Amino acid sequence: MTVRPTISFLFQLLIALVVNRVAFALRFDNAPPPWAIDAFWQMLPWLVAIRAFVFIPFRLYEGLWRYTSIYDLRALLSGVTVSSVLFYLLVRSPIGPDWYARSIFIVDPLILTFALGGLRLTRRLVSEFSSSQPGRRVLIVGAGDVGEFIVRDMKHNPRYAYRPIGFVDDDPSKYGMRIHGVPVLGNRIDLPRLLEDHKPDEVLIALPDADPSVARSIVRVLEPFKIPIKTLPNLHDIIQGKAEVDQIRGLVIDDLLTRAPVGLDERPLQQLMAGRRVMVTGAGGSIGSELCRQIAKLKPASLIMLERYENSLHAIRTELDDQALAIGLHPVIADVTDAQRIDDVMWRHRPEIVFHAAAHKHVPLMEENPCEAIKNNVRGTRIIAKAASDHGVDRFILISTDKAVNPMNMMGASKRLAELVVQVQGQNSGTSFSTVRFGNVLGSNGSVVPRFVQQIQAGGPVTVTDPEIRRFFMLIPEAVQLVLHAAAQADNGATYVLEMGEQVKMVDIARDLIRLAGLVPDEDIKIVFVGLRPGEKLYEELVGPGEDVGPSRIAKVLCVRGRVAPPPTFLDEIASLEEEARMGKTSTVVEKVSKLIGGFTTADAPAPPRVAVAEDPLRIRDPEEQACPQCKTGLAHRSRSRNLVERLRKEFRPERLYRCAACGWRGWMLPMEFGGMSPLESDVSHPSPLLDGGTPPIPDPPAETAVPERVRDSS
Repeated sequence: MTVRPTISFLFQLLIALVVNRVAFALRFDNAPPPWAIDAFWQMLPWLVAIRAFVFIPFRLYEGLWRYTSIYDLRALLSGVTVSSVLFYLLVRSPIGPDWYARSIFIVDPLILTFALGGLRLTRRLVSEFSSSQPGRRVLIVGAGDVGEFIVRDMKHNPRYAYRPIGFVDDDPSKYGMRIHGVPVLGNRIDLPRLLEDHKPDEVLIALPDADPSVARSIVRVLEPFKIPIKTLPNLHDIIQGKAEVDQIRGLVIDDLLTRAPVGLDERPLQQLMAGRRVMVTGAGGSIGSELCRQIAKLKPASLIMLERYENSLHAIRTELDDQALAIGLHPVIADVTDAQRIDDVMWRHRPEIVFHAAAHKHVPLMEENPCEAIKNNVRGTRIIAKAASDHGVDRFILISTDKAVNPMNMMGASKRLAELVVQVQGQNSGTSFSTVRFGNVLGSNGSVVPRFVQQIQAGGPVTVTDPEIRRFFMLIPEAVQLVLHAAAQADNGATYVLEMGEQVKMVDIARDLIRLAGLVPDEDIKIVFVGLRPGEKLYEELVGPGEDVGPSRIAKVLCVRGRVAPPPTFLDEIASLEEEARMGKTSTVVEKVSKLIGGFTTADAPAPPRVAVAEDPLRIRDPEEQACPQCKTGLAHRSRSRNLVERLRKEFRPERLYRCAACGWRGWMLPMEFGGMSPLESDVSHPSPLLDGGTPPIPDPPAETAVPERVRDSS
């Protein structure tokens, strides 16, 4: 023991000695008879020795009294009880005195417990009152375990410049209660009133495991107030003991978006990637570079990073080199539209798994340059898919987009054609071909969020195309994580859809970014609506009307299959389209694309009509609402899960809970963004004219040819 614990230990033994004398005085009204005094002096050394012997293993000398907790009091009670029992047995043994007052065995431990416990609590109270200096007044949203932890840490550590003034919680049973002396003042609806009454300097959201929609609702309520909004690390970090008060950070837009599920099993990914040769095309892009980062951590034998642009390829290569990973990194500058170059790369590196992420993705640019969209997105996909099949690649995964569903622009149409090319290529190949389709990822190249941030920093206005436009959003690392999990279970010919949560209005994203910048929307920064751009849709879909959707083995990933196969002449039509694009015949290219994909409209077509909110019941509806199956007249909106059974069903089934405001019905339906129909409905034809000619359904590929043995074993 060092000096301080030694002093604490001796001081507690001194208290034990004094308490024993006090017990005798209380027992005999401060006039003990001679025999009692003799017994006291005879057993006092033994009592002190036993207390010392027991207090050491219970470590009563180690605790800092100003941080006394239930744990310390429990250890104190255990130490006093055990030592008192041992002392009683010693007194009743042959070495004990002839007479010893039995009441001492009760009075002494009671007084000792109160004395030692009282000293500890007194020291803590002195510490609490002495450290209650003024700090930033904080209103905490969330009166749960995390909120309690933060308040306790704020109060115990005087270096934190925070002063908690109250809790906000939606649990009515907590109203009026106090946690560490801090009252629960109300619920989220009361936030405006509480801000007016209590004038906090900051609002802290202590709900790290809450759904992002909760954070969004809090931001909406606080929109009129110029008050900083802070949050905490995620719940996993807090459980691991990593979260501290000084890790409180400002709320960012990432906190308001849907997150990928935690706790996904990494073993299928390791089995898929470990020791394999993996190629990523478009490796310098936002999706491709993140694929490289996550794949590199799974210890493949080699990672072939194929990219057209040297600067972005150099950046990801340098980043991975700095990590000193024990894998072979092969940066390759190549164009996916160069068939000879792709063939040479495949022959040299012999990849076993290919992720094809290279693509032109900017909708307005592709509307203005349709031939380039075809050359890169369609021809490039056909070339690299054919090379993968010719060189015996085990697994080919195309990264697609929600804009490929019912496309209204050239970028989406070219990606839809790329999906069909991959389907055709996989029909008679030993390579397993599949597609992963998802929506916008936050912070990707061309994302609207950096544009909004630039406009806010410039003082506004922030430009939004339409007040009703909305998109799916997910963070890049989490979207790529789900892509890899989908690839680990990929079946030949399947399309996997990442369930990206609710679609978010772009105007809400703009308002949130303004608010998170500490400004008030429409007051400090104006929002201007500039109209839909050519080829832009009000909202995107993830599953088309000619596709069947069902659950997969991975949470947040759905499996989609087309109902009809592309016709035998499809690749001939694609070859003709590529030739027209090579020759720069824009009008012919647009015409052929419209023929290949029925319902496709070009940039010259009129913009989609604005939709009234409460008019014709057959109007185009918000994807978050559907016709009520009970009353047939009201609109059913998404409803939150209320119990464990509903949450489990939500994780493993594509249906979602809805509730009708008109009749009160509540039940499960398939969301509109997943096709707007029953998963097994078969009376809706594919929109493409070329696919409407009575072609047979996509056959299930023979096991011995469609999926190589290595692929089946690894999945």
